[in-house]
Amino acid sequence: MRSFEYARPQTEAEAVALLNDHDSETTVLAGGTDLMNLLRRDLVGPKRVVDIKQVESMRGIRPIDDGVLIGALATLEDVASNPLTADYRSLLDVVDGTRAIQIQANGTIGGDLCHLPNCWYFRNGYGLLGYDNGESLVQAGDNRYHAILGNAGPAKFVSASRFAPAMIAWGARVRVIGPEPDAEEYLPLEYFYITPRLSSQGVTVLKPGQMISHLWLPSAGRKRSATYEVLQMEGLDWPLASASVSVEMDGDIVRDASIVLGHVAPTPWLSREAAKQAVGRPLNERSASEIGDLAVATATPLSNNAYKVQLARTAVKRALLKAVDKLEGGL
Repeated sequence: MRSFEYARPQTEAEAVALLNDHDSETTVLAGGTDLMNLLRRDLVGPKRVVDIKQVESMRGIRPIDDGVLIGALATLEDVASNPLTADYRSLLDVVDGTRAIQIQANGTIGGDLCHLPNCWYFRNGYGLLGYDNGESLVQAGDNRYHAILGNAGPAKFVSASRFAPAMIAWGARVRVIGPEPDAEEYLPLEYFYITPRLSSQGVTVLKPGQMISHLWLPSAGRKRSATYEVLQMEGLDWPLASASVSVEMDGDIVRDASIVLGHVAPTPWLSREAAKQAVGRPLNERSASEIGDLAVATATPLSNNAYKVQLARTAVKRALLKAVDKLEGGL
């Protein structure tokens, strides 16, 4: 681990100012569940680490603008226990699937949304795209956990965020602050993520000196939601595939739907065609299965991960049934 300066701002303005020193060779420390591993492996080498845990305005969950504002420092525990998030079932499903009390207590929403890929080539020093001497190690090597959608370019890792699919399905917006002291922007979370073509591009639209401060969710209203994650182990594990859905029902008929897959593409994957086909139909085992088929119709698995197509298909089907309380046993 390289040496670095440590800064502990008390306000958002101080945090932005500290992030913009050292030619922006800085990084944010929130829960620290991933950053410490990145520092130890020398995968990031900032000149300054800005610890934002004391920025009170970025904590908590409160009602605002016909919706809910979640601070980037809100923990998984905060999301699970706050009555304001009780109607956002898909978020609670993610917390429930994170089976480690340490992560639930310390892991933050902002940290999850900005989590860098878990790709083992990246984590072993071969860069975000996993290249060595001009050759894609992912394409030629062990790619069993890599992307099956959106993988035509050099990026073949999968987005690591567990909350992003659920929040995107709800139409969440992210508040980005910096690099100027008073700069702030709310943008749809679906546009926050990018598929890089160069290792230097990163996985989000964040520029040097910027950071997430809050997430805004629209009022739940009559919508129902669910997340279904396919986990290999009962303990702490990353999903092999997941799906989050948000549906508005008129009796038994779907009037509006959003379907977002996770851990199958370099970004959270919106399946607009599948969501479109859900509208005007009842949700039952047959229709949910057909919608699941459509959600993975354009999948292009790599040499070792074709199994993920079936997992993603099943995750969509079960998330839809779960959202309307029709998931029973192991459908």
